[in-house]
Amino acid sequence: MRFVVAVLLASVCFGTTGTAQAPRPDADPLSVGAARILIGGGALALIAGASLLVRRSRRPGDGRADAPTRPQPAARAPRHPLGSLLVVLVGALGVLAYQPAFFAGTAANGVAVGTVVALGSAPVITGALDWALRRRYPGTRWLVATVIATVGVSVLALASDSTQAAASPLGLLASLGAGASYAVYTLSAKQLLDRGFTPTGSMGALFGTAAVASLPILLATDASWLATDAGLAMALWLGLVATALAYVLFGVGLSGLAPAVVATLTLAEPLTAGLLGVVVLGETLAPASVLGLAILALGIVVLATGGCRRSNVSSRTWTSSSSPGSGSTPRRGATSSPSSKRPGTAPTP
Repeated sequence: MRFVVAVLLASVCFGTTGTAQAPRPDADPLSVGAARILIGGGALALIAGASLLVRRSRRPGDGRADAPTRPQPAARAPRHPLGSLLVVLVGALGVLAYQPAFFAGTAANGVAVGTVVALGSAPVITGALDWALRRRYPGTRWLVATVIATVGVSVLALASDSTQAAASPLGLLASLGAGASYAVYTLSAKQLLDRGFTPTGSMGALFGTAAVASLPILLATDASWLATDAGLAMALWLGLVATALAYVLFGVGLSGLAPAVVATLTLAEPLTAGLLGVVVLGETLAPASVLGLAILALGIVVLATGGCRRSNVSSRTWTSSSSPGSGSTPRRGATSSPSSKRPGTAPTP
């Protein structure tokens, strides 16, 4: 259950994005997105680096005579570092592509259609790719919950923007691209976890790389809004809370749940945004919006209370010897010897 709670808390952080941007200065969305990734990705990279140093400092055999000896898993052939580097680069591209694609979709077809297609397609594309690449069907409960939650997102979005004309095919492709981008970096993060990365390590690698690439994007846009108090406060909140903290929690949840399940649970983001709009911004929801929020909440409850199909890989406690480069971490779900099947290695919900 702790993995479900972690993803839902991450969704709450994601859901504060709209409220944080309510008093924003006049700023280009591309510039805001680049600043968010630069700050948040940089923070995630620092967190990952600090965690790695702490683990190494606590590694057994550090010179203390009384240092306990931890049982080590059976040796295995180390993965080629270029493989992990490729996964990081692909995932970072997904991070960078998401926001421009999302904004392009909403600009072409309005908030309603753009949001529904982007958010609604993300769990479906994630589940389909995970099934194709990892041969793991997310489960019937996930499918039912995803359909319910997507209907809720649709009702909520259409209630907030009922003036939409005919949809632009290019705009739809852009929104689908946003959903696919989300799937790419989610599955990339899961692949890094399977390769022995910690949750913070996988998020730090993806978003730290994306942060480096986002710097020239920020410099190419008008970033004068960052010089204002409101602009700086907004950027810090989006970077540190809606990105860094959110993706630390996201990584924890992803370490114990299937990517498709995580993608559906993050649909709690628009639910959080709607509630914050009422409580913090004093907005009034139309009856259709209330209905949409209720349907969305039902879908999330159906998934969260059903045991949530976890990743079909064995989770374990992250120890000081489990750094990505140690080569001593067994592949999740693989047991090198009968003795490795000892109690306590699988996570408890």
